[in-house]
Amino acid sequence: MAGCHCHHEAPTKTHSKKFRNALWIALVLNLSLFLIEVIGGMQSGSASLWADSLDFAGDSFNYIISLIALGMSLYWRANAALLKGSMMILFAIFVVAKVVWSYSNGQPPEAMTMGFIGVLALVANIISALVLYTFRDGDSNMRSVWLCSRNDAIGNVAVLLAALGVFGTQSALPDLLVASIMAVLGFSGGLQIIKQARAERRKVRYTPVH
Repeated sequence: MAGCHCHHEAPTKTHSKKFRNALWIALVLNLSLFLIEVIGGMQSGSASLWADSLDFAGDSFNYIISLIALGMSLYWRANAALLKGSMMILFAIFVVAKVVWSYSNGQPPEAMTMGFIGVLALVANIISALVLYTFRDGDSNMRSVWLCSRNDAIGNVAVLLAALGVFGTQSALPDLLVASIMAVLGFSGGLQIIKQARAERRKVRYTPVH
């Protein structure tokens, strides 16, 4: 590609291997919880739980992209991060639409199922966040997977709070509030990733060849 100097340094083999192993752990956890939350969200009627299952699916796709991009030049890793950031923003818009739809129906979800699956999801995301914590200050590709896991852990705490709120009030509003919070987190995280990825692409394009 014109203006792209693909000779730029990729991550060291040791660093890449550790990051790859962390990605595989996170990928397996996210795929497993995606299936669990899809079933649990359908049974409980929870918008936040169902939205979280879609988030697990999106994160799994993000980890797959990261695994493919690992070892490529900074330019192409930044392109992969741009795609992931865009997906996070699209997901946020989708969740907002789901909240509006759920609000129009007004049926409160089943709190016990929400709480049980929320605990499982929180444990999985804490493990993912811990194994990816070392890479939180890396390039946009590494930072994006850390932000995904961090946002998911925050979202799962919110799901548990929503389950308590639904149980106490017998209202769908706590569930819808959590889904809205997830949308804000996804939108904010996506913007951060896109901003950093664009800066990295500009840096690569305008760095002179030695």
